Amino acid sequence: MKTKLYFTAIMLLGFMGVSNAQAQNQECMTNLSIYVEHAKVKNYEAAYTPWKMVYDNCPDINRANFIYGEKILADKIEKSSGAEKDGYVKDMLALYDNSAKYFPKKYSPATVAIDKALFLYDNKMASDSELYDMLGGAFENDAKNFKNPKALYLYFSSLVDLHKAGKKDLQEVFDVYDNVNDKIEEENKKLTDVITKLLPKDSTGTITSKEKRTLKIATTNSTSYGKIAGSVDSKLGALADCDNLIPLYEKSFEEKKGDVNWVKRAVGRMFNKECTDDPLFQKLFEAQLALDPSASAYVYGGTLKMKNGDSKGALADFDKAMSLETDNYKKSNIAYKVAVINKRKGSKSTARKYAQMAINANKANGKAYLLIANLYASSANDCGSSAFEKRAIYWKAADMARQAGRVDPSISSSANQAAQSYAAKAPSKTDIFNSGMAGKTVSFNCWVGGSVKVPNL
Repeated sequence: MKTKLYFTAIMLLGFMGVSNAQAQNQECMTNLSIYVEHAKVKNYEAAYTPWKMVYDNCPDINRANFIYGEKILADKIEKSSGAEKDGYVKDMLALYDNSAKYFPKKYSPATVAIDKALFLYDNKMASDSELYDMLGGAFENDAKNFKNPKALYLYFSSLVDLHKAGKKDLQEVFDVYDNVNDKIEEENKKLTDVITKLLPKDSTGTITSKEKRTLKIATTNSTSYGKIAGSVDSKLGALADCDNLIPLYEKSFEEKKGDVNWVKRAVGRMFNKECTDDPLFQKLFEAQLALDPSASAYVYGGTLKMKNGDSKGALADFDKAMSLETDNYKKSNIAYKVAVINKRKGSKSTARKYAQMAINANKANGKAYLLIANLYASSANDCGSSAFEKRAIYWKAADMARQAGRVDPSISSSANQAAQSYAAKAPSKTDIFNSGMAGKTVSFNCWVGGSVKVPNL
């Protein structure tokens, strides 16, 4: 009998537990609906109490607890002070930690670290050391999910400030600079791949509404990465000048000359900063050639040969570099580097040849389009027999610059600026009217070749 009563009691308590859980779950659903409606219209004050009930009792019932919870707590923090504000700050940091606890597929370790770091930074609650350590740990441990442009900049910026304060050495600055730039390039490549696929559909009007949204998002994000890349370069500033690079690499060369990654980054940075006249560049190039006789090594070899007046040998090395590289994206970057080298040497037609090869390998290489635009613009005095014909080449340059921004929105700012500058130098409406050239074609009988159609009035 006692056993039967005991069993009956257990069953009753279990039923009551389920009933209570169901009741609480229903209460959570009701409050969830209430706070979401308030939060949608930014009435965060009214949303707080029902949100708190759901968050405390049913944190995993819906991700809205964390999406809207961040906004609700941010409103509380803004409107409070003293101990009350400190309490809300602790709640916010706990919210970020709990987001990964209850929704791990949506909130990775890097996502949480970035959320916390940006929150602390925006509210001036963390030192450079704290921000750098927090973001550095996230980048090293979860790089694939470290995609936030602002966080990438903050990661690097805090390090530069620590270096200026004498707390970090210059080599670490360069290492992180390379890592951040590699990440920006990696993410932008994904975006420009999408853009390259969808732009033709957009121009022909065959793009779907979903694809149109995808194209817009990819364009916006690529533009953001471009802005951050520019900010990172500005933050690095004079730290990467030859006067700093050469003594640093001289000091480390003997110790690091067997480290292929260090050698490749060092020679690449000296190349990009035009420190190629220093004997150290030759030493680094030879070290890379011994460790990794890859395509880029032949680019540097060609650079040295060109500096020594061996144009034929230089072109042979450049072509060797192109033939060695099988990855189209890397091949495009190599061709662009070769184009830049030839542009510096005044070999415009050769520079365009390699820039076009860069575009053929990667249609999203906006820098190559921009380089060609500059080559055209710098040839205005060489093409045409009249002032009108000479200035007409700026239309061709402007078109190339606009295309650069379309295929790679990360450089849209500089591309649009260049296009506007070139267009302003082209014949005006008055010039077109006075010349009687409206709607006619101007051909270029110089290295540029081709033609442009004069706009109709």
